[in-house]
Amino acid sequence: MRIDLLFITAALLCGQATTALAQTGLTDPGRAPVAGSATVPPVESLPLEEIDVASAGLLPSRMTGLPVSLWQGSDPEALRDLILAVQPAVPALRDLMRVLMLAEADAPAGGEAADRHLAARLDRLMGAGFIEEAQALLQIAGHRSTELFRPWADVNLLLGRSDAPCAALERAPALSRDTALQVFCIARSGDWPRAALIVQTAATLGTIPARRIDLLERFLDGELHEIRAPILPPVRPTPLEFRLFEALGEPLPTAPLPLKFSVLDLTGDNGWRAQIEAAERLARAGALPPNRLLGLYTLRKPAASGGVWDRVRALQALERALERGTPGTVEQALIRLWPQMASQGLLVPVAELFATDLVALDLDGRAGRIARQAAFLSTAYESLAISLDGTDPEVRFLTAIARGAAPEAPGTLPHAAAVARAFSGATPPDSLVAKRADGRLGEVILRAMALVSSGAEGNGQDLTDGLATLRAVGLEDAARRTALQLMVLDAERARR
Repeated sequence: MRIDLLFITAALLCGQATTALAQTGLTDPGRAPVAGSATVPPVESLPLEEIDVASAGLLPSRMTGLPVSLWQGSDPEALRDLILAVQPAVPALRDLMRVLMLAEADAPAGGEAADRHLAARLDRLMGAGFIEEAQALLQIAGHRSTELFRPWADVNLLLGRSDAPCAALERAPALSRDTALQVFCIARSGDWPRAALIVQTAATLGTIPARRIDLLERFLDGELHEIRAPILPPVRPTPLEFRLFEALGEPLPTAPLPLKFSVLDLTGDNGWRAQIEAAERLARAGALPPNRLLGLYTLRKPAASGGVWDRVRALQALERALERGTPGTVEQALIRLWPQMASQGLLVPVAELFATDLVALDLDGRAGRIARQAAFLSTAYESLAISLDGTDPEVRFLTAIARGAAPEAPGTLPHAAAVARAFSGATPPDSLVAKRADGRLGEVILRAMALVSSGAEGNGQDLTDGLATLRAVGLEDAARRTALQLMVLDAERARR
């Protein structure tokens, strides 16, 4: 039996795969990878039995520059905890985390531990809103074990494809230990008495929490739902619970739910406002390309005012002003838009969309300062920095970091002293040097990210150590973007 890997090529040519690699500098530190031609590379085929599904990824080593031994040498359980615990401090590190989770690399162990490692990667992707990527990864890995069946079922339930996991459970009931899912599928097959018996037994034995028993009983008997007191939705529902509430005629609004549910509003079925707000949440997390966000903002003219509509109107005004190329009009539009997007944590997507055009206009005053901020927040930071005014101490400091050089003086920017040390010859902590020597590169990168997050909270030495480690392992572009984003975004917050 053979498996066609064409869809891997498709995944690499769409979405954010190329962008993420350019933003992290994995293929060549300091230089974004450029395709030599638009020709689709040859499609590869491999016998299914030769593929180690637990080591599957959408980004091969030749693209990421990361070795297939990325996770080797690490303790599987400690690595799983680290993957799920690290909270990237800035968008640049979220991009790096995404690449790590999608990279083809051998699992740190075999058997069930290998499947748990892949499941952790999938959980991380889904939790960050990368549902399409998780789905593509599962198409490669399949759902051969209980560890992989859980995220596979969650993705399908989230996307409203309940038939697939239920059909798989009918063929192989041992794939899931989730009694609630079994009840759901048995009921959908039409065997309501058996489903009710399982719920009653679980309630007697206490194997399912009382809250979920209540939800399942209402699902199985609509009259109970009518006579019982209203049921409060969980704060963090599972995809199954989301579908159960839907079946009760009480669909849960996605806005207050975990990020992975936001993808359901991208279709526009719940209106333009819900579509935009979902896109903003995903773009804030780096799970939606800036151009797609722009497309939704400019879909039509807003018919109301306040909140999201003010942002839509302000962004459309800036786009029109840039099309006209009149600096005065651009300055006014930019000054209106920037604080609104800052309040939503969307400055990096805005910078990615407009920085090049803004810098080219050589704006004055407050608008000029915003344009310079946008330049340092964009992926084109290094080339744009060349054209910026070099007399301002703050700009000189940021420009030095953009070029990977030691800055002349720390200046008054947030975290400047710690960043300056990192770019002035600081070395990684001995503990991380030892881990790297032991072949634990992936773990080293994750721990460096955790140090940066600690540094972002005020621990200057952690920030220095984290950035120095990223540079030492060849992630120069990620280190520069992280430092620039941290300083510029925190400076903007301090001004508000």
